[in-house]
Amino acid sequence: MAMPNVPLALINLTGAQLRRARRHWHALSKAVARLGRRAQRQQEILMHAPAQARARVQRGKAAIGRSRNRLSRFDDHVLAPYRIERRVKRALASGASSGRPLIVGPWTSEVGYEALYWIPFLHWAMDRYGVNRQRVVAVSRGGTEAWYSGIATRYVDVFDCIDPREFADASRARRETGDQKQMAASQLDHRIAAIASARLGLKDAAVWQPGLMYQLFRAFWYGDRSLQFLLRHADFVRARAALAASLREPSAVALPPLPSGYAAVKFYTGQALPDSPENRQALRRYVERLAARMPVVMLDTAWTMDDHQDYAFEGIQGVTTLRPSLDPRTNLGMQTQVIAGARLFAGTCGGLAWLAPLLGVDTLAVYEDDRFLTPHLYAARYAFRHAEAAKFSTLNVSALRTFGHGGH
Repeated sequence: MAMPNVPLALINLTGAQLRRARRHWHALSKAVARLGRRAQRQQEILMHAPAQARARVQRGKAAIGRSRNRLSRFDDHVLAPYRIERRVKRALASGASSGRPLIVGPWTSEVGYEALYWIPFLHWAMDRYGVNRQRVVAVSRGGTEAWYSGIATRYVDVFDCIDPREFADASRARRETGDQKQMAASQLDHRIAAIASARLGLKDAAVWQPGLMYQLFRAFWYGDRSLQFLLRHADFVRARAALAASLREPSAVALPPLPSGYAAVKFYTGQALPDSPENRQALRRYVERLAARMPVVMLDTAWTMDDHQDYAFEGIQGVTTLRPSLDPRTNLGMQTQVIAGARLFAGTCGGLAWLAPLLGVDTLAVYEDDRFLTPHLYAARYAFRHAEAAKFSTLNVSALRTFGHGGH
């Protein structure tokens, strides 16, 4: 029988114990390292805890702010237009159902908004609320009685109520407050309406003030309501037909002698067509070329009621100015008659350029900066096509400066 090898067995046993001890040591080292790393992370967390807490608070505040802004934008751009629409329609319905005389106006702000929006808006409102035009008194300025054909049977001119200089001062003061629009009735508006009522012997007349139109359509101008919204609240077809009918009636405005087959031209300064030597030269060159083709009647005035100044082109053969015949009381009425008898109209984009197509006269509207014209051009092009008005074209004055222009 063989004897066991005790030394070898001891060696093997000792090696096994050493390997086991080494494994335990490695395991313990790893555990201690894990504990160390965990402790380090906890220490770092504790060190950065205040900053992280502040960051979480800031993120929370930012999220709340974004939510508030979204709610505010939703209210401003979605809910507010509907609230304003209901308020405007309640006011229109109230005036229509009162049975009292109804004053539409007084209109004391820009010509362009009156021609492009206010007149079609009134045609829509008259039809929508079934108002008898025998009740209606239009109050505007510059002899625009023909514009209110089909709307009112009586007309009072602002300049029969107040002096033109007072009107100009009031317009200047309104512009200095930041807006020329009649968003709400001013003291001057109330005063003019009271004087107009007294002139006609009206008592307790209801009023459709232009602010109703401005408030309703502002959502369209700012992009919060669609073009269809505008067309649902403005009747361009009736406006064009009423203007055409008014032109067939004898005019109270006596026109000076005019050449036959003329073009009516009215260029004035403003945001759309700023005054500059380059623009004056380009427009003069256009008028010269147009006058070489047909007589030109300039609708420039010797005064201003707002922040626009007429471009004047002196010394051009074939050009007649209407300036000596114009006065504040009748100037817009006379200009309307002259445009209606013209072969074409060319002028600054805005103002009477919105009226001319509805008068059946092909129109060239010139501008340099269209930032404030975009919604109006969008509305005008579609509305004129829808109403089967005359052709409406636009031209950037830079094209005149760069390439010249041979006429309309």
